[in-house]
Amino acid sequence: MKLVSKLLVAATTLTLGFATVDAKSASAAILNYAFTVDSPVTKGSGFFSFDDSTFSNDYNPEASIQSLSFKFDGDSTVYTEQDDANYPDFPLVFPTTSLTGQTYFALDYQFDDKANPISYEIIGEDFTIFSKTSPDAELISGTVSYRQVPEPTPLVGTLFVCSLGWMMKRKVVSMKKVKI
Repeated sequence: MKLVSKLLVAATTLTLGFATVDAKSASAAILNYAFTVDSPVTKGSGFFSFDDSTFSNDYNPEASIQSLSFKFDGDSTVYTEQDDANYPDFPLVFPTTSLTGQTYFALDYQFDDKANPISYEIIGEDFTIFSKTSPDAELISGTVSYRQVPEPTPLVGTLFVCSLGWMMKRKVVSMKKVKI
């Protein structure tokens, strides 16, 4: 009788664990994205997050960034959402589709270099460097790539379910050894 109740508890726990892992929240979620910049003169990487319930109802929906950090490789300066030239109205995130057909969220972010008279602009997959003082200066272009950063909750749920299953298996094996 004890074995049946323990198996029932294990089955219930596994079911709840898998339901937690596969659950799609009906409410809003904070989405986290990582992005990398690549141009002939510089490279960099950063992260941003936003609330997907705050998208506007425009033809081209957009939402405000909740947090953003970006750093060029080899430079200790960290740029944030507050460094945007039009803060607090920008930076923005918007849904877009790449040339390969992949749908993702992209940035609209323009910020000034903190040490030189140049500006940087990220719009979707395009990265541009331009001079603030010389409008005739040559523009430098690059690319931006994005990837969603998974939330830790499903990973923790999966780890919990697997650990519980492993412990139950050990318990059943040890019970079989005792009976022999």
